[in-house]
Amino acid sequence: MHRLNALTAAALLIILTGCAKQPGEKMTPTAAAKTPSLAFAETYAGIVHRNYQRSYETALELQTAVKAFLAAPDGQTLAAARQAWLAARKPYGQTEAFRFYEGPIDFADPDSGREGPEGQLNAWPLNEAFIDFVEGDADAGLINKPGLPITRESLIERNGVDDEANVTTGYHAIEFLLWGQDLDTDGPGARLVADFIGGESDNDRRGQYLNVVTDLLVADLKTLMTAWAPEQSDNYRAEFLAMDSKAQLANVMTGLATLSGFELASERIAVALDSGDQEHEHSCFSDNTHNDILYNAQGILNVCMGKYDTVGGTGLLKVVADADASLADKLEKGLQQTQALVQKLERPFDKLLASSADSEGRQTAELLVASLQAQAKLFVEAGGKLGVKVIVAAE
Repeated sequence: MHRLNALTAAALLIILTGCAKQPGEKMTPTAAAKTPSLAFAETYAGIVHRNYQRSYETALELQTAVKAFLAAPDGQTLAAARQAWLAARKPYGQTEAFRFYEGPIDFADPDSGREGPEGQLNAWPLNEAFIDFVEGDADAGLINKPGLPITRESLIERNGVDDEANVTTGYHAIEFLLWGQDLDTDGPGARLVADFIGGESDNDRRGQYLNVVTDLLVADLKTLMTAWAPEQSDNYRAEFLAMDSKAQLANVMTGLATLSGFELASERIAVALDSGDQEHEHSCFSDNTHNDILYNAQGILNVCMGKYDTVGGTGLLKVVADADASLADKLEKGLQQTQALVQKLERPFDKLLASSADSEGRQTAELLVASLQAQAKLFVEAGGKLGVKVIVAAE
């Protein structure tokens, strides 16, 4: 592969545009040839913003559907709310590729003790009994404690208290409230509309809880969208684009490697396979786990290809190819293999967990784990070629 040096690129630009830079004139980013790393950073920032924007937009649709359900609870409005939740998971699942490097989603501020909103948005596994009644315990959960106020502040305060599984907010709290416990390996939970009929038992508190956590979800996503908005000069996007290119690559590639090799391969697939327990599924109440896995993998691919929704540009593969074309080819083939295995994953995921160790479904899932781990190693290797340290970080 032939690469243009700076002088050749400048000469070519003059030939193509028919003009040369005048003495004292500054070259603008559009007037100068961008390096692959610079072009990639701008594409990446555009992808992140658009992906969070879509997550916010679909969360607003979920919010509308939830309020319609609570205003008139029946089979139709409950089904619409569930469908809106499933639709909202598609864009959000792809944003997982933007984690694990202390960006806006999961930063940790040692001075204030504040963290990013990831734990409020997508924490799991979720102990259902911390929120509401479960089979064998009709009085379980915060909803069934009349003296406890159900407010945004009280639920945030109790999120993850005493145990990480004591999740009170986010997509999976909403999921549990809409579907209820999943006690069936062949289907999702079967929450009754009667649980939300006003004036009976703790139904009003259950509806209030669902309303509060849905509103909080929307607010948190708006914060992330704003942090990456292109029209602002004092947000995280501006900070990211001002970084040294190697720091940018180290962050992005560490995020991809960690999602691929640790979070998705190990925590979200292998742990569930080893335990055989559907409580270890990412979206166990709705039986949407296979789509969670699919969209997590798609998020990695989006960054590598430089494409998402209306955004298109330079992907990570182009940056790697500029350093080592053969390695970029290996990475691309690894990504394709992962995509093929994800498409073959048995649905629903809890049915796969109940299958025998030598079943075709389990073998496919184990091959997917291996493919994701190999993919992570290629990100680390590519980082070495690019002169940046990429790690697979365990939380």
